[in-house]
Amino acid sequence: MNGLRIAVFASGQGTNFQALVDAVRDQKLDVIIELLVCDKPSAPVVERAQRAGVDTFIFKPKDYPSREAYESEIAAELERRGVGLIVLAGYMRILTPVLVEPYYGRMINVHPSLLPAFPGVNGIGQAFEYGVKLTGVTVHYVDGGLDSGPIIAQRAVEVADEDTESSLAERIHETEQALLPWVVQQIANGRVRLDGRRVTIDFS
Repeated sequence: MNGLRIAVFASGQGTNFQALVDAVRDQKLDVIIELLVCDKPSAPVVERAQRAGVDTFIFKPKDYPSREAYESEIAAELERRGVGLIVLAGYMRILTPVLVEPYYGRMINVHPSLLPAFPGVNGIGQAFEYGVKLTGVTVHYVDGGLDSGPIIAQRAVEVADEDTESSLAERIHETEQALLPWVVQQIANGRVRLDGRRVTIDFS
């Protein structure tokens, strides 16, 4: 174990969180999943974390006077635990500079489209309704904008004529669950370099 401690932020089902947990269990991902951060106490991802033995930081945003207030608590917890990488995996809240600034270059997000196309909510539905023949998955650094940070890796998914939005979504999610652990492993291995908006992965 190389000691890179990660925190996963999620708000819903937690399938990408589970993919990371499974990759660690199967020795395909050499990190420590230190913490799950979740803004919805009843979200299924919380139960996934409990089953996996991963600590949780669960909060209700309405209990705080501002986003900055709860992010300050989260930041303190991340620092206390020595978290070196934040992975946003279906976290449905806009982040403020309280987290973005200290973790820039150490915070990534997975998005279900080939950015910069179809950012924001429901990237799969946006792409399907637009009628594209090719969509996919992007893992990118978080810069405080709407899915606008430097792109680390992308994988394409073809849209078949017979696809429904549901069948397309299933393949997109499968691709997410493969790409995200792979990117985290490259970061853990020190292979990922960020230079302005350009990201390179060194396999030498």
